[in-house]
Amino acid sequence: MTSLETSVLSLILGGGQGARLFPLTQLRAKPAVPVAGKYRLIDIPISNCINSGLNRIYVLTQFLSVSLHRHIANTYKFDMFSKGFVEILAAQQTIDGSGWYEGTADAVRRQILEVQQDHCEHVLILSGDQLYRMDYRELIKTHTESKADITIAALPVHESQVHAFGVLRCNDAGRVIQFLEKPQTPEAYKPFYTPAEWIEARGIKCAGRHYLASMGIYLFRKEVLLDLLLNVHPIDKDFGKDIFPKSIGPRKVQTHLFDGFWEDLGTIKSYHQVSIELALENPPFEFYTAHGAIYTRRRLLPASRVIEARLKDVLLSDGCVVLKGADIERSLLGVRSRIGKRSRIFETVIIGADHFETDEDRARNALKKIPNLNVGDDCHIERAILDKDCRVGNGVTINYKGKELRKDGDCYYIRDGIVVIPKGVIVPDGTKIE
Repeated sequence: MTSLETSVLSLILGGGQGARLFPLTQLRAKPAVPVAGKYRLIDIPISNCINSGLNRIYVLTQFLSVSLHRHIANTYKFDMFSKGFVEILAAQQTIDGSGWYEGTADAVRRQILEVQQDHCEHVLILSGDQLYRMDYRELIKTHTESKADITIAALPVHESQVHAFGVLRCNDAGRVIQFLEKPQTPEAYKPFYTPAEWIEARGIKCAGRHYLASMGIYLFRKEVLLDLLLNVHPIDKDFGKDIFPKSIGPRKVQTHLFDGFWEDLGTIKSYHQVSIELALENPPFEFYTAHGAIYTRRRLLPASRVIEARLKDVLLSDGCVVLKGADIERSLLGVRSRIGKRSRIFETVIIGADHFETDEDRARNALKKIPNLNVGDDCHIERAILDKDCRVGNGVTINYKGKELRKDGDCYYIRDGIVVIPKGVIVPDGTKIE
């Protein structure tokens, strides 16, 4: 019997342009977006793989992937005696094609040579923009014990959430008998209603969640994946929209139920909301645990320094400086964040900076009328996201109360009613975004 280390190959999909996360994806790939102060989104699936004993991992990328490549190269290095690796598979021109990935299935198909040449028995396919902690060994156990061709991880959700997911209908044995991608009407999704008894018989409390949503986590038998992509459905682009609905029946598709915290951070609204919740007393996802650690790049930064300031429900990362009189509540400060005197910050995500500024740097900036990193003195900032290396001047007010959920300004974007200051952008002294 082969070990997990050699029998399972993991593929993490880097996604496309990440338009719903714009402008955080203006200069970086979606999996490279910082999260929880010191991590990147890609750290979540990679850490889950490593903690599950799966250390042979490919990351499929195509869009603005330089910073993602650099992060992975600087973070995930296995010793020379291990068979483990985390490697990038970038979209590339080949004899068979030169276009970008056009869907989840198309991305895997364009890198199918790596799967063909690998000696694995199963292929685990993951998304690069979700926050959750899962032991994939449980998923593999469900897959092997049921002798499935394909296993789909599923999460019980409420009826109000169904339109955003692919939904599954299962028989008593947990075999998927119907799959529909993002149904938009009650007539379309009502047949997928799952009784509470079915869910609770599997040790999960229903709590009004009667629909089984695909989490974008799939486990294939290798030969089945190759056959589906190359022979049976050679032009289909997406697993959820195209391949799964056609595979129900001809293939044995099993469901694996999951009931922990799981969130797709693919929109500005969800990214902001989850980031703020991580700073609360009882966060929905716990980084402070020895079980299932989340790994990231070691930066060797100094401890943060807070000078006569008030902080309440704040996630404070390494290397931060909070100056006298600042008042920060329900917010997240990323690495190397600097907050000026008497600034008031509420429900705001500050991603931080790539480097420190010295007193000499700040003196030169003052002569050029360039604000310091990241927030100046006497600012009032609410419900905002300040991307890395942005410079908010003195006396700036960001407290948007307008009705437009989407708006573009000279130095900001409004998405889902949240003000986002893009990476490296300067917000001049006295600016008001209200």
